[in-house]
Amino acid sequence: MEKLKQQLQEKATDGRISCALARKIAEDLGVSYREVGKAADELRIKITNCELGCF
Repeated sequence: MEKLKQQLQEKATDGRISCALARKIAEDLGVSYREVGKAADELRIKITNCELGCF
């Protein structure tokens, strides 16, 4: 979970990250989209431009 949070913080711009990038992080780390969404919520990072309604 710590590596996931680190990736989100590094990739987020102005507290936001795109859905496509969030999905890529999930796939690269082998975690579920739900885990990425939960980590983003905890970090107060908003996932934008959601394409599939995953988050």
